[in-house]
Amino acid sequence: MFLIPSAHGWNVVQLREQSTTWDVRNAANLEEAAPMLNGTANLVLGLPINAVLAQRIRLPTMETAEFTEMVRIQVEKALPYPTEEVTTDFEVIERTEEGSVVSAVAVHNQKLSDLAAPLLSRGIIPSQVTLYAAQRAATHASDGRAFLIYPENEALVCAISEGGKIGFTRSLEGRDWTQLQRDLPQLALSAVLQGIDISAPAVWLDESLIELRETVGGLFASKAGLMAVEVPPASTRLNLLPESWRQQRAALVRRAEWKKRILWAGAAYGGLLFLFLAYLLLLRFQVGRLENRIARDEPSTGFVQKTETRWKALSPAIDPHYYPIEILFHLFENLPSADVQITSYQQSARQISVDGEASSAALAYQFADAVKKNPELKTFQFEMAAPRILPNDHAQFRLEGKPK
Repeated sequence: MFLIPSAHGWNVVQLREQSTTWDVRNAANLEEAAPMLNGTANLVLGLPINAVLAQRIRLPTMETAEFTEMVRIQVEKALPYPTEEVTTDFEVIERTEEGSVVSAVAVHNQKLSDLAAPLLSRGIIPSQVTLYAAQRAATHASDGRAFLIYPENEALVCAISEGGKIGFTRSLEGRDWTQLQRDLPQLALSAVLQGIDISAPAVWLDESLIELRETVGGLFASKAGLMAVEVPPASTRLNLLPESWRQQRAALVRRAEWKKRILWAGAAYGGLLFLFLAYLLLLRFQVGRLENRIARDEPSTGFVQKTETRWKALSPAIDPHYYPIEILFHLFENLPSADVQITSYQQSARQISVDGEASSAALAYQFADAVKKNPELKTFQFEMAAPRILPNDHAQFRLEGKPK
């Protein structure tokens, strides 16, 4: 987006959304223009001639760093303000072994801030501050020398460009053709004195000054071309953005980046929360389906459970592994010797108790280990407490078995 001075106020040049065409809207002042910018962060502000100090400087050719410093020193000599209060920039018009010619421009920071106050108050900081005359020269006369005449803020601007860069500017009050006829030769002479070759220049006249076309053509002995509002203006190297504005803009950019990150984080969190809620709803739906299936199958499962319980209750009566005679047979099979005797046997649905006496504790433990390893008695989990030693050194023991 571009904000450039016009004959009566300012023009806002903006690309239409989802289009390749540009719109030009006029505002009487920056207060009216500011709302049209919609808080854009990519604004190029073109300054009028009367807001800057422009110079054409000839310097010896040298290294880039030294050359930049030399230009700064030469500009500072012509400034009526302290160097810390101005912002300067330059473009190289011509560079040869004998020397270099530059177009230098300076702006007073406070005056620039006062001019752009309606923008700054809305948080709109341009990405570039340049000279509108330089934009027009780069657009209409990028090659060779050209004489540009156009209205700007109730005045008439006469500018000479060299290779698309401004080398000479003057501002004339009013738009009277007799005054222009009188002042143009003097301006041409001033340009020649500054070393500008104005022989056979191209002449460009703003289309709003078409009534002066014959007058200008007679002065330069060539037909003047007409130029309209640039849509958009060509880019220029000049950037008079003050350092304080750069810092503010960097802070705004960082704030916008953080805001964007927070929005992305919030969107991600919202998305995860939505997925989590959707997952909970899915689980609830599946649980509901399972509950319905359980309720539907409950009669069948109840019958199976009752049948299983009945069979478990009947298993001691119908399973040979639970028959007392079978169990006793296998217990006697595992007696290590006649010195181990079974003195008592008790059996219920939940437990088997075998009491006995052995001539020694070792024989009692041997009997218990044999019972635990017997594959025919694997239906039970046998445990034996420590045997009780009798006065005659015999050992009384109790072996208990529970169904697994």
